[in-house]
Amino acid sequence: MVFDIKRFAIHDGPGIRTTVFMKACPLSCFWCHNPESQKPGPELLFWADRCTGCGLCAKVCPAEAISIDDATAVTDRSRCTACGACVVACPTGARAIAGERWTVDRILDVVERDTLFYDESGGGVTLSGGEPLAQPEFAVAILAGARKRRIHTAVDTSGFADWSDLERVGRQTDLFLYDVKHLEDDRHRELAGVSNAGILENLRRLSDSGHSVWIRYPMIPNVNDDEGAIIALGRLVSGLRSVEAVHLLPFHRGGERKLRGLGRRPLAVTEKEDPKARAEALAKILRRIVAVDVRVGG
Repeated sequence: MVFDIKRFAIHDGPGIRTTVFMKACPLSCFWCHNPESQKPGPELLFWADRCTGCGLCAKVCPAEAISIDDATAVTDRSRCTACGACVVACPTGARAIAGERWTVDRILDVVERDTLFYDESGGGVTLSGGEPLAQPEFAVAILAGARKRRIHTAVDTSGFADWSDLERVGRQTDLFLYDVKHLEDDRHRELAGVSNAGILENLRRLSDSGHSVWIRYPMIPNVNDDEGAIIALGRLVSGLRSVEAVHLLPFHRGGERKLRGLGRRPLAVTEKEDPKARAEALAKILRRIVAVDVRVGG
């Protein structure tokens, strides 16, 4: 189950890449940039600002889940089956389905189109999401197929998975982009809905096994963007032998519109200062602690 494939991506690993965004994630981070990835099945996205209230979607909905109220389509999501009939009927592009079944061969056909760019830039294919390890067999098959085609492979992961699945994926992966969100377990449970104990243990095991790892640290205002949190991150990284880089990711609001499109309400986040400026300031602190490349963005 895949919800997007992005060609010519430049922020998901080295070089020019094709990023395959896979459905399902065991975490529930309130700042998630891809909230349409969290549930395992297809979901309806609705952009109210594009809706004209024409009613064509309601006429074709087999579940009779759509009504027109005040010149705007309203969907009863408890009845919606995400069949996509309304998407086809909508003349303004106000509706979309996030999530579609793809075969491994179909994905690799798309990935292989840009081999020349991978070769020239040191790029390749990245599995992202969601959480690729939520579909371990599918992930392994895609990665193995890419390697047979001599394409560099990367996996962007939260690390929340059974070690056996991570180990299998690791055999076909050249680089892990490993998300670290918060180092205090209680706070991690509060923010992401799960413990970070297994996440950190898997990170250590990956490092001990010699896998190439880039740490990705999303910086959320008033959550994990203080000096103490960055110092703790630096101490963690200093104890890991195969971490090659740390990327501090400035906060942005890209997921908020998607949450509204899914019929959910975004949580309020108050920014103390410009997120990129904050990340640059904390990057200076981190560079004094770790001996690896520290970048803002990526």
